[in-house]
Amino acid sequence: MANSLQDKVAVVTGAGRGIGRGVAMLMAQEGAKVVVVDLGVNVDGTGQDQSVAEQVVAEIKAAGGTAVASSESVTSMAGGESIIQTAVDSFGKLDIVVTVAGILRDRMIFNMAEEEWDDVISVHLKGTFSIVKNACILFRQQRSGRVITFSSTSGLYGNSGQCNYGAAKDGIAGFTRVVARDMGRYGVTANSISPSAATRMTTSIPDEARELRASRGITGASSTLRGGPDDIAPMVTWLASDEAAHVNGHVFHVTEGLITLLNEPEPVKTIQKDGKWTVDELIRVVPVTLGFELLNPAPSQNPT
Repeated sequence: MANSLQDKVAVVTGAGRGIGRGVAMLMAQEGAKVVVVDLGVNVDGTGQDQSVAEQVVAEIKAAGGTAVASSESVTSMAGGESIIQTAVDSFGKLDIVVTVAGILRDRMIFNMAEEEWDDVISVHLKGTFSIVKNACILFRQQRSGRVITFSSTSGLYGNSGQCNYGAAKDGIAGFTRVVARDMGRYGVTANSISPSAATRMTTSIPDEARELRASRGITGASSTLRGGPDDIAPMVTWLASDEAAHVNGHVFHVTEGLITLLNEPEPVKTIQKDGKWTVDELIRVVPVTLGFELLNPAPSQNPT
């Protein structure tokens, strides 16, 4: 058993299956005591099976590690607080939080129901906030801690039929950059992972959507996803270690054998003049400056 996280305590949400399970298992292997958080729901958030988290705990223990299960929901502040308290009550402290929990309710914007929007935002975005906010209360007091959130290319680049998921995931990236600035002074780092792997969630996304993104040159967009959920865990575990104390406020795209540091939004082209622009001036100037060779991600199509 390795020891890069020896004596650390980690909370991993969505740890019953897929990427979250891989993270929990590797962190335990590296010496961390792990709170395995999972409601055991279906991809769309329906149903519940507490045995999903308990099974991962059993696997960790069988391999010589230490873990406890939590079936609290991340969608409420009380649930987030309870999860953090479980770590403190069980192991006496908290060092790491990893927020992987998520669901999908894909639908085109003109067909999406309010409930489908709210449920996805609640699990992904509020679920990240409920864990990180409560963890940061402790991290500020102890002046140390690691926050690793999960974003997605569906938010960073956009993906048809996923306005709820994309909004949540892009929001998580922005949230993480702000947390990094709020907490860096206290010795806490916050970074985000944009993963690409064949998981229970990603296999439910239509191949046509991936192929469309790939045709537009979006990095990592392919109808055939590389690798599996366990391929994401090493980078997450490294970010949680003392070795990554200098890495703060960044988003990394991670897939099998590939780790990419993604740029923060930055200016690409600028037009400037003294005083304000008029509409007539913009009609004349923008097409040959800012608008020149702009990519339209979804050109208009004739009805068939």
